[in-house]
Amino acid sequence: MKYRKFFSIPIFAVFLLMGFVYYITVFIFIEYWVGLQSSAGSLNAMIFTFLASLCLFSFFVGVLTDPGQIPSSYLPDVEDSSSVSDQEPKKSGVQSKYCDKCAAYKPPRAHHCRVCRRCILRMDHHCLWINNCVGYWNYKAFFTLMLYATMGSIHSTVIVISCSCQKDWDYSGAIPLKIFYVGCGAMMIALCVTFGTLLGWHIYLITHNMTTIEHYEGVRAAWLAKKSGLSYRHPYDHSVYKNINLVLLPFSLSAVCVFPFFLLIYHSCKILVYYLSAS
Repeated sequence: MKYRKFFSIPIFAVFLLMGFVYYITVFIFIEYWVGLQSSAGSLNAMIFTFLASLCLFSFFVGVLTDPGQIPSSYLPDVEDSSSVSDQEPKKSGVQSKYCDKCAAYKPPRAHHCRVCRRCILRMDHHCLWINNCVGYWNYKAFFTLMLYATMGSIHSTVIVISCSCQKDWDYSGAIPLKIFYVGCGAMMIALCVTFGTLLGWHIYLITHNMTTIEHYEGVRAAWLAKKSGLSYRHPYDHSVYKNINLVLLPFSLSAVCVFPFFLLIYHSCKILVYYLSAS
């Protein structure tokens, strides 16, 4: 049943975009820039293929992983539940953790998703492009997807610009080719800005141990606190180091996506040193 999530127009558009970017980067721009058979061309093609593979793997994990289902047997730990009056349900702490739409209790930081029609643990937002919520169990996959998509877009943009600067445009019939190059360059710059902005936003959220929903709730809470002459602090914000540990470091399948990044840097440096010494 999970694979039915791939039968979606936005996901099909993502696959189409990834395939198009990979094809023009490797088989057009790298080929015309330095040639795929050269050492520089092989190195750039290998790095970009590796980034694209990690991006695709993170995308699959984000789509297929349940973002955080709340057990049907969950009940909040309330010490004074016996003293709560049935006439004052909205004043109790239990009521604030009760979802009317699911008709069930929910843990702290869980929110109801109108698209998924259920409550999600540590819900950040519902992402149209992965046809899934971004929650507790697939947040690391979503973050690494943004990380590798940004790196791949920057790499592709550098290749497109380098190829454009090297190409000889002084010949007849170059106008359609110029339009193609300008269009591809503009598309890659737009992808860099989009993915880079999302990556920067989620780095900010991670360092403060909050979700997108909690950020906007915090803005309102801070405004109300300031209006009352008080100060507001996000209750789950500890320190940058501890926040990163809490959000990213617990091991899961999606966390595997992070480690190849360091392997990529290590092996790329080794290959680069080898080719420089050989030349």
